[in-house]
Amino acid sequence: MIFTLPGGVPRLACDECGCHWFDRMSDCCYECGAEVSAEAKEEYLRALAAFQAGKTAVPAPTAGNRSSKN
Repeated sequence: MIFTLPGGVPRLACDECGCHWFDRMSDCCYECGAEVSAEAKEEYLRALAAFQAGKTAVPAPTAGNRSSKN
């Protein structure tokens, strides 16, 4: 299951209980112990790629456009 954080970033959630905390060593949900399926991982990677593709780069501030608060 994929849900979206307020900033638009996708987040993987457990298909069984909806928890979004996983043990990355065993690929299991911390809440219920369900294994993260290969399909869920692929769906998440597609969602991340789609998010990244739609994101525009924000330029880093330069010395000329920084504001000074004195």
